[in-house]
Amino acid sequence: MKKLTGARIVIEALIQENVEVIFGYPGGAVLPIYDELFKQKKIRHILVRHEQGAVHAAEGYARSTGKVGVVLVTSGPGATNTVTGLTDAMMDSIPVVCISGQVPTHMIGNDAFQEADIVGITRPCTKHNYLVKDVSKLGNCIHSAFYIAKNGRPGPVLVDIPKDIQTFETKYLGKKQMKSFSFYRPKIKPEISQIKKFVEYLTSAKKPIFYVGGGVINSGSKASILLKKLLKASQFPCTQTLMGLGAFPTSDKQSIGMLGMHGTYEANLAMHQSDLMICVGARFDDRITGKVSGFSPKSKKVHMDIDPSSFNKSVNADLLIQGDLTKILEMTLKIISEMKITFSKKKISNWWKQIEKWRSRDCLKYKKSSTIIKPQYALQRLDFLTKHLNPFITTEVGQHQMWAAQFLTFNKPKHWMTSGGLGTMGYGLPAAMGVQIAHPNELVIDVAGEASILMNIQEMSTIKQYRLPVKVFILNNHYMGMVRQWQELLHGNRLSESYMDSLPDFVKLAESFGATGLRVVKPSEVDDLIKEMIKIKGPVICDVVVDPKENCFPMIPSGSTHDKMLLGPNDKVEGEISEEGMVLV
Repeated sequence: MKKLTGARIVIEALIQENVEVIFGYPGGAVLPIYDELFKQKKIRHILVRHEQGAVHAAEGYARSTGKVGVVLVTSGPGATNTVTGLTDAMMDSIPVVCISGQVPTHMIGNDAFQEADIVGITRPCTKHNYLVKDVSKLGNCIHSAFYIAKNGRPGPVLVDIPKDIQTFETKYLGKKQMKSFSFYRPKIKPEISQIKKFVEYLTSAKKPIFYVGGGVINSGSKASILLKKLLKASQFPCTQTLMGLGAFPTSDKQSIGMLGMHGTYEANLAMHQSDLMICVGARFDDRITGKVSGFSPKSKKVHMDIDPSSFNKSVNADLLIQGDLTKILEMTLKIISEMKITFSKKKISNWWKQIEKWRSRDCLKYKKSSTIIKPQYALQRLDFLTKHLNPFITTEVGQHQMWAAQFLTFNKPKHWMTSGGLGTMGYGLPAAMGVQIAHPNELVIDVAGEASILMNIQEMSTIKQYRLPVKVFILNNHYMGMVRQWQELLHGNRLSESYMDSLPDFVKLAESFGATGLRVVKPSEVDDLIKEMIKIKGPVICDVVVDPKENCFPMIPSGSTHDKMLLGPNDKVEGEISEEGMVLV
C-alpha cells in the first residue's frame, strides 16, 4: 500500500466522512492541507473572512442539514479566533469538527511564531480535542472526531495537527479498517421500566405540559414526527425552548408558545401550575427556569435526554430517562399501543380551559402605529409574506432575536438557527451563509439588529464571492436594544454605552459589497420592501428603521419565577435589584 502524507490523509479521511463543504481560512501552518485541497474536486472550500465566521457558518450548515460542519484554520490567531464559535457550538450541541494547524512538533512550547496551545485553550469549550503528534494516528483521530461530534449529545471536536505531521508519510487504511480511537459509547437505548413508568405518569396527569428542547431536532427528523404523534394522541399542551422551535409546529393549536424569560404568558403560567412536566431534550437553562427553587413547583418532573450530565444539574427530576429521543418516543408509543391506552380529553378539559383563558390575554399584543415601524409589526409582515416559501431563518442576538422567536412561524425542524446558550452577537450572518451553501435555492433570512450585524459584517465579502442570495433583515433601533431594555427596567434608566451613534449607511454598505440595499421608515412601506427583497435574486440588506423605545415583552426579570412576568411597559419590577441585575424576591 502506497504511503500518504498527513495532509493527504486529512483530505482522504474527510472524503470518506462524506464531507462536501469546508469553511476555512489558510495560513502557514496548514498550507500542506490546502495544497492537497487544490488537487482534488470532491470537497468544496468556502473562503471566509474571519475564523469565527467559519465556525458559525459550519454551525448553520450543520443545523440546517443534520450533517457535521467542518472548519479548517491555521495556527495561533487562526485557531484562537475559533474559540467563540466552538463555545457557541458546545452550548447549543452543534456537531462541528475543527481542524487547526500547529507549529512543528519540535517547536511546540518554544513560543514559536503563531503558536498557541489551542488544545489547552479549547478543552473547556469542545466535546473533545486532539493534538496529533504521530502521523500514524492521524486518520484515527479524524474519524474519531466525526464520531464524537455527531453521536450522543452533539458538539464540537478540535483536531490540532502540527505542520511536520502534515508532511510525514504513513499508510492509510481507510475508515472501514481504522480502529476506533475513542472509548466514547453513549447510551442510546432507554430502560423499558422507565418508559412504562413514564406512560403511567401520562395517564394520571390532570395538568400536564410537554417542555421541548433542541435535543428533539438533534435526534433527527423522525424524533419530531414521533413527538407530534405522541402529542396528538395525548392532546397535551406543548411549549418549546428557543432552541426547540420547529420541533413541533408552532402554528398548531397545542403549541402554547415559547417558554422562559421572553416566553408567552400561557406557557409560563402553565409551567408554573402543571402537575406533570415532561422535559424532552432540554437542559433547564436559567433563561427557561428563572428562579430554580420556584420552577414548576407543583409538578412531577420527567427528564428525557441522551446526556446524563444534564440530569439533576439544576432541577431535580422524579423520573430520568436516558437515551436517544427517537428511541424513547418510539418505545413510548409502542407501549401505549400495546396497552391500548386512550387518553381522556375530559380529564384535561379544565386544564385546557385555563390555558385558553391565559392565552386570551394576548400577551404579544403591542401598540400599533401608522407613523413609526414597530419591530413586532415588521416581523409579522415578514412572516406573513414569506411563510409559503418555508424560509430558513437565522438571527443575531438581542431584542430582534426574541421578537423573531415570538412572531415567526416554525412548522418544520432545522429551519430556525439562533445562538441560544452563548448568546453570540454576530452569529446570524455567517450562519445564514452556511445555511445558504447547504440550500442554494432556498430563501435564507438573517433577522438582525444594527449592533449585532456589525460584529461579523466582513462575511458580506464571502457572500459576494460565492454569489449567495442571503437576505439580511435589520431591525434598526439605534440602540443595543436588549442592553437598553435592562438598563431602563433594572438600572434606573441609566443608558450606559448602549446608544449607537455612528452607524454606517446600510444601503451604501450593502452596495459596497455588491449587494442590494433597501431602507424603510414608514409602516406603509414594509410590505413593498419585503416583496422586493424576495424578488431580488442576489444578496440584500434591508434597513428597517423601527421604534427605538420599544421593549420586548413578556419578560421574566432574572431571578424571578414564571408567575412574576412583566406583560408591558406599565408593569414594574417587584423586589430589590442586585448588582448583577437579579431581582431579589
